[in-house]
Amino acid sequence: MIEAVYDANVLYSASLRDFLLRLASPRLVKPYWSKEIQNEWMRSLFRNRLDLLPERLERTRREMDAWFPKSLVIGYEHLIPTLQLPDPDDRHVLAVAIHAKVPLIVTSNLKDFPADALARYHVEAISPDDFVLRVIEHDPEGFIATVAKHRPLLQRPPKTAEEYIDTLRRQGLTKTVAFLEQHRDEI
Repeated sequence: MIEAVYDANVLYSASLRDFLLRLASPRLVKPYWSKEIQNEWMRSLFRNRLDLLPERLERTRREMDAWFPKSLVIGYEHLIPTLQLPDPDDRHVLAVAIHAKVPLIVTSNLKDFPADALARYHVEAISPDDFVLRVIEHDPEGFIATVAKHRPLLQRPPKTAEEYIDTLRRQGLTKTVAFLEQHRDEI
C-alpha cells in the first residue's frame, strides 16, 4: 500500500478528488489530509464557483472524514514554524506528512515543494499523474479492478470507458490515460 498526503489542489476538482479517493483501499492507497488542507480546497472552490452551496462541500468533507477516519491528521501544527518552503503557506502540508510519517505529497504545485527542502524529512512531492503511475506499478491488477468498479458508479451522467478516460485526460493524467487506453476493455 502507498501512503500519501493529498494537497488541497488535487482535492479541488471533483473529478480528480473522486478518482484519487477511489484508489484508497487496503490494497492500493492510504490517503492523508488535515482540516487545514480541506479548508483550503473548499475556500478555493467557494471563491471560484459561486453556484456551489457551502452545505454541499461541507457534506463532501464530512463524507471524506467518515469514509477514511484514519486519514485526518491532527497534532502537526507545532512543526509548521520550523519548516522552510518557497511558499510559507504550504508548510502545513509538509508538516502533515512529517507528523504522519508519510513519504509522499501528491500535489499539482511541485515548484513549491522542492526536492532539496523535502529530502531531509524523507518526503517527496509528486504530481497526481506520477502518483497514479506508482499505484499502477505497485498493483496493476488492483488498479484496473478499482477503475472497473469506479466507472459504472458514475451516473450523472453515466460514462463509457472512453468518456471516463477523457475525464482523466482533462485532469492532466496523460500517463495514466496512456495506461488505461491499453486496458480499455477491462474497465
